[in-house]
Amino acid sequence: MKILLVSDLHYTLKQFDWMHEVAGDYDAIMISGDVLDIVSSVPLQGQLVVILNHLKKLSNETRLFVCSGNHDLTGRSEAGEKIAQWMADVRRAGIACDGDCIELGEWRVSVCPWWDGSVAREGIGTQLAEDSQKSGRRWLWLYHAPPADSTTSWSGKKHFGDEPLLSWIEQYHPELVLCGHIHQSPFRKGGSWADRIGETWVFNAGNQIGSVPCHIVFDTETGRATWYSLAGTEFVDFTNVSDPAAPLPIPPG
Repeated sequence: MKILLVSDLHYTLKQFDWMHEVAGDYDAIMISGDVLDIVSSVPLQGQLVVILNHLKKLSNETRLFVCSGNHDLTGRSEAGEKIAQWMADVRRAGIACDGDCIELGEWRVSVCPWWDGSVAREGIGTQLAEDSQKSGRRWLWLYHAPPADSTTSWSGKKHFGDEPLLSWIEQYHPELVLCGHIHQSPFRKGGSWADRIGETWVFNAGNQIGSVPCHIVFDTETGRATWYSLAGTEFVDFTNVSDPAAPLPIPPG
């Protein structure tokens, strides 16, 4: 099975066009948050109309999974915390999104929302506790922010990772955690697009300009994760949980 990870598209429509072009090459596409852009000149309600149409079209082309990020928050919960209310429309379109636990081949995929406060954070803890009881499959999490103290959360000056996520990884040991949020991590000295915490591999594709987003392709048969960006192409073997996490460049040609 082949899975495509992208993140932080920020209403870059030409990158959505690229996903439509390649969707048929993948068994699933996973978008780890920030599909909207709160600093765009296009109002959020206008963005939502366009993005929902893109997501519906993609879901007809391949399996689609989408979690919310901090740019995707469009309302408030009863607790007064910011939430991505429009994810209800994503779910009604039959797309796996915030709060879902979906089977994908031999994988169990937990799609986690962005949390803005203690109520949503505790909700994710409950979600993961319940999902951990579901048997028989390799476990993958889709989560916008990378964990604290990881190379995938390094900005070049400091870490901007999620402390609760680090604790949950250490508690449950999922096989893969697919993230985004920190755009520059793969491009900064001391940062990376791939990291390992115990037996868990963590990935952050990053963000770049142009019509093709940074992206990671996971081949679950070979265990290879390959990162593609304007900076080059690298890979890791995510079945390897013994050697240090060190992405290797793919030679030209």
